[in-house]
Amino acid sequence: MNKTAGGNSAFHNFNNQFAHVSDPNERRRLALAEIDRAPFGWYHVRAVVVAGVGFFTDAYDIFAINMVTGMLGLVYWKSGKIPEHSDTAIKVSTSGGTVIGQLLFGWLADVVGRKKMYGLELLVIIVATLAQALTSESYSMHLVGLLVFWRVIMGIGIGGDYPLSSIITSEFATTKWRGAMMGAVFAMQGIGQLAAALVALIVTVAFKSQTHPAAKPSQCDVACRTAVDRMWRIVIGFGAVPACIALYYRLTIPETPRYTFDVARDVERGQADASAYLAGKAAGEIDEIRRVEAMQQSADLQVPKASWKDFWGVFLQWRYGQILLGTAGSWFLLDVAFYGLGLNNSIILAEIGYAAKDNVYDRLYNNAVGNLILICAGAIPGYWVTVFTVDIVGRKPIQMMGFVLLTGLFIVIGFGFHHLSSNALLGLYILCQFFFNFGPNATTFLVPGECFPTRYRSTSHGISAASGKVGAIIAQVLIGPLRTRGATAKNASPWLNHVMQIFAGFMFAGIFTTLLIPETKRKTLEALCAELYGEGIAQEEKATHTGTAGVGEATSEEAGNEKRVMVAEGQ
Repeated sequence: MNKTAGGNSAFHNFNNQFAHVSDPNERRRLALAEIDRAPFGWYHVRAVVVAGVGFFTDAYDIFAINMVTGMLGLVYWKSGKIPEHSDTAIKVSTSGGTVIGQLLFGWLADVVGRKKMYGLELLVIIVATLAQALTSESYSMHLVGLLVFWRVIMGIGIGGDYPLSSIITSEFATTKWRGAMMGAVFAMQGIGQLAAALVALIVTVAFKSQTHPAAKPSQCDVACRTAVDRMWRIVIGFGAVPACIALYYRLTIPETPRYTFDVARDVERGQADASAYLAGKAAGEIDEIRRVEAMQQSADLQVPKASWKDFWGVFLQWRYGQILLGTAGSWFLLDVAFYGLGLNNSIILAEIGYAAKDNVYDRLYNNAVGNLILICAGAIPGYWVTVFTVDIVGRKPIQMMGFVLLTGLFIVIGFGFHHLSSNALLGLYILCQFFFNFGPNATTFLVPGECFPTRYRSTSHGISAASGKVGAIIAQVLIGPLRTRGATAKNASPWLNHVMQIFAGFMFAGIFTTLLIPETKRKTLEALCAELYGEGIAQEEKATHTGTAGVGEATSEEAGNEKRVMVAEGQ
């Protein structure tokens, strides 16, 4: 018997354990069953951390612009305020690039593999982030144009991280705690938002001596502008630090066993790479002779091969078409409100009376502190409540609850905006942040990474996530400017209450798209996509049309179960 190196108590060497099994379908079944039942250990923690650091970086780079646009207004505009169209262009550019990245990387991860694409998106983010921090306008190029260009590039990298981190985590996870693992990765988004606000607060305090003398933005002199110019560059540039830390680990992660089994159809490589992951190696050691023999037997694998014909055949079925409509539609409706608010936290804080100060230092300080309050009181608790409850309560109930409560909260804010105190509005806004994250913001990330076949899982997640970013673009381009309709010197956002009412309508629509998604709690990925034992969709469809299984089929299944037990016991 040929054996490979690697493996420990946290993650077994499936190649050695099942090397005596000749049937590739049987080896696939046994290996995936071991992955699904594996006790939670260091292997899972490492997978979450490596994927989570990327999401930390994504959120930092996306939401740091909240603080940065206010600083840019002080430096580059005499009025001390960035024009509405420039503010919108800078914020929308990231979402535009993200749509491209989610579709492109999602598709490539299914075509060439998760491993080959993982880490490339971080390289894109690092380069684009550093380029932004070093950007300066000239006679021929305006700063806004340069920032828009680099934020589109950065957005492509951020977009690639969504399907890759979700799919890699789900395919390495144990079934029992898969939701918690994926939720913990996504929860790093909250930590990234917190870090952005903290860095903004630190640099604001550090440069207080230069900014505090300016009683109002128009009085920000050369020393003040120089200080603020340094501040926004530090805030942006810091986003590259965690990405650099995570880069090595992403480039050396092995391919997920499910991809190598079901798409690459390389049983030997998949089992060896899974064992090598904990040893810190980029690939496992395999016996090439056994690998060639196993590859020759791969034609016997009953899992369908990926192709364009098969892709359309899968998603033209109502079963998967309905799910894709549910995941993409829910993410779209959510992000209209989530990014419509999240990218304008600073403006909303000023409108409800929290950050409205004339002194430059006080304005920047209150802006950073206000964002910290929103994140610490609302966003971060929401993320982690989801992590601890999603495998107990389930994805679908949490998403439904979130949409229902958000509908009510936006109705109250929208219709009571001019009748509620600033503290009441701040409290309601914090509740919105909580139920975004203990609700559809988390579950729309989880479900697409679980309920589609392995060969199209990343593409489907990319389509769903891209739908969300289209919603974010609509929120910024169409709904965002509505708040300034009829603006005056005393009231910069007279239509903000109506924007909240519009958001309530989108949250209400999310209730109906949630009805289209399945509950994925504690079900194996193969069971969710009709590939539990390699049968594939075709056989399941056949069984559906021909009625219940006959006596012979039941006997065959029982015999297969008995055989699996005997092999697992080494008989």
